[in-house]
Amino acid sequence: MNKSDLIKEATKRTGLKRHEAARGVEAALDTIKRELENASVIHVRGLGRLHLKSKRRGYVPSQFPGGSHRRIPAGKAVKLTASRQAVVSLNTEPLKLKNENNIGGNMDKKLERETIDNQMTAAEGTALGLDVGTSRLVLASGPTDHVRAKAELNAFIAVPYSKFTESILKQNNVSYQLNGGTTLQVYGNEAARFANVFNTEVRRPMNGGTLNPAEEYSMSVMQAIIQQLVRKTKNGENMRFSVPGALRNEGSPNLVYHEAMLRDLLNSMGYNAKGINEGLAVVFAELEKENFSGIGVSCGGGMCNIALAFMSIPVMTFSMNKAGDYIDRNVGAVTGELPTRIRLIKEESLDLSRAPQNKYESALHIYYDDVILSLVESLRSSLAEAKNLPRIDKPIPIVLSGGTAKPKGFLEKFRQAIERDKFPLEISEIRMADDPLTATARGCLIAAMYDA
Repeated sequence: MNKSDLIKEATKRTGLKRHEAARGVEAALDTIKRELENASVIHVRGLGRLHLKSKRRGYVPSQFPGGSHRRIPAGKAVKLTASRQAVVSLNTEPLKLKNENNIGGNMDKKLERETIDNQMTAAEGTALGLDVGTSRLVLASGPTDHVRAKAELNAFIAVPYSKFTESILKQNNVSYQLNGGTTLQVYGNEAARFANVFNTEVRRPMNGGTLNPAEEYSMSVMQAIIQQLVRKTKNGENMRFSVPGALRNEGSPNLVYHEAMLRDLLNSMGYNAKGINEGLAVVFAELEKENFSGIGVSCGGGMCNIALAFMSIPVMTFSMNKAGDYIDRNVGAVTGELPTRIRLIKEESLDLSRAPQNKYESALHIYYDDVILSLVESLRSSLAEAKNLPRIDKPIPIVLSGGTAKPKGFLEKFRQAIERDKFPLEISEIRMADDPLTATARGCLIAAMYDA
């Protein structure tokens, strides 16, 4: 396509007259030329980066025997590095694999899987978002209007080692680590299934929102689970991962260590990795129409994270250590059941809008009420105590997310707690995130895109 074709296409797409479209195209091209001369690099959202690079002198071989080579003088050239959105929009054809010389067997399946993974990684482009939660890790990729998400349970279980057991795990594609030849550590989504079979509790790389200092294999299992979700790269893609806020009135001394360890791990895999507050990520994911102004709440396993933002700028962030694990642990204690089993009951059948049906639901209602009231009171007190809050002229929304907020009736109980007493800010609406389980990961992805 040359400039004339570009003007013709602009005329067709905009309905402008040809001379009007021509002026617009000329103005755009002149602006690009001027900015490239001044800055050498231009970022065009949805397209990519335009680089002005030096071009070395070269020669074009003659097409005729005995002819002389044509000299190409040194100069400058413009190079386009396509953004993730542009790459994805260009790769609209379904993935096709060549099946020539197909011998069959596990090796061929492995090669097919690697080919698909490589093509998907190439399509993901320059940005990824990772929600590092106490209960689950969620990876978000793809364009903002069609985000892909995949998750792994952030847990593991150790089973006795034998060659036979290892062989069975391999045959069933179960993810595991060897531990000095004495145990096999089954991690990720399969860990919960093994825990239920053996009637035992899973072990967690994280506790209370950060890496678990009491767990010997915390970092090695975390690394294995992340590598299950994220492939290594050589392209330096932007990766934004969630980090919790400091505990209200307590501080969180291991937050610095937690964030640094994750950043170093992701950087070692080839990414440009930075942390982003978990509550702020919810704002990014859900409040674009409100100019990223409002309160984002992420109710996870280890913590509830809260952020108040104005036009994407965090005004106040904090966390509370009453969350999903607090509920599971205390309900398990009063009912004599393992927290893993309580977690399953909570995720599969809990309805907070109806009367409890058994002793487990009765206890779940009690501890959910405790978490919701504590969350609202912490938010109310933090706002009342905050200094130099911006003067917000209109009501702002509150968006809830996270697995702990997912049971039916949670939203209404939270709304009732907010409305029970006068709230320091005027609230326009209280709603649930479009997908509570992926909101944080999507917000991390959006932050990575804006930095691309």
